[in-house]
Amino acid sequence: AFDISNISGTYAVASMVCSEAGIARRNRYRRFRIKTVEGSDDPAMMAEVIRRRYGRLISEQRKLPDMVLVDGGIAQLHAARRELDRLDITDLPVAGLAKRNEEIYLERDNTPVLLPANSPALKVLQRLRDEAHRFALAYHHNLRSRRIRESALDGIPGIGASKKKALLEKFGSVR
Repeated sequence: AFDISNISGTYAVASMVCSEAGIARRNRYRRFRIKTVEGSDDPAMMAEVIRRRYGRLISEQRKLPDMVLVDGGIAQLHAARRELDRLDITDLPVAGLAKRNEEIYLERDNTPVLLPANSPALKVLQRLRDEAHRFALAYHHNLRSRRIRESALDGIPGIGASKKKALLEKFGSVR
């Protein structure tokens, strides 16, 4: 399952989580910084991540998953499918799960599937989507926090973390 996280295109990241037989496989989770998309374009970001992930699996001749789930609706689904087709991965099923009404979009069909709220199948998809969302948000928050902690003092030779902290405590700010 893949998810995108950004604030108006800044600190744009994606996550991929993996599950086998309903059990999270955290050693297979991956994080991605978005490298090629400017601004807030979730389908383009999803395409980039799908291209990078599955291009790498192909080049390393590694096993593909049984299914791909993208967080989002028809636009994210079509972006993922296009990239997989370009990589000549035509037999890997892709589905999109849109948050608003928990609509499930299947390939090459613009009509969403709506499962009952208590459906075990829907619960599995929601759990995967929510875990991808949590993992992406955590990475996004980490990058933002790291950037906030950076200052002009970081570029001065001889000033390390301890000296920086002492200076900021003494003077209150870089100014």
